[in-house]
Amino acid sequence: MWHPTRAQWTIIVSVTLLLVLAWPPDRGRSLLLKITNWIVDPAGALPVLPPPLPMGADDDGDLVAAHDAQESDYYRVRDRSTWTRWRMEMKAASDPFDATTERQLLVGAAALSALAIWRLSRPAS
Repeated sequence: MWHPTRAQWTIIVSVTLLLVLAWPPDRGRSLLLKITNWIVDPAGALPVLPPPLPMGADDDGDLVAAHDAQESDYYRVRDRSTWTRWRMEMKAASDPFDATTERQLLVGAAALSALAIWRLSRPAS
């Protein structure tokens, strides 16, 4: 019966955590990004940058004023400190690659780690 060594266990646990945390879902963000977003803003108090006004909305003065107020609140909070700016950037962060590319990279990392585990299990000659 095969029993992994300490080095092999380290690789197995590390790669498993990477796969679980970084695997992108069909929609939305990966678990790692969701955890990061929650850590930087657990109460949901940081404002988000409002989306741009739709075409033709510039005729509605109330809508433009509300959008401008939201945008100025965002920049006021953002410019308070470098730490707050970093937290807001982390809250708005998204996965670095397209979901299919990210999955391919993660499967490649899993395959390379399996080869490393196999290599570590060979007896020294």
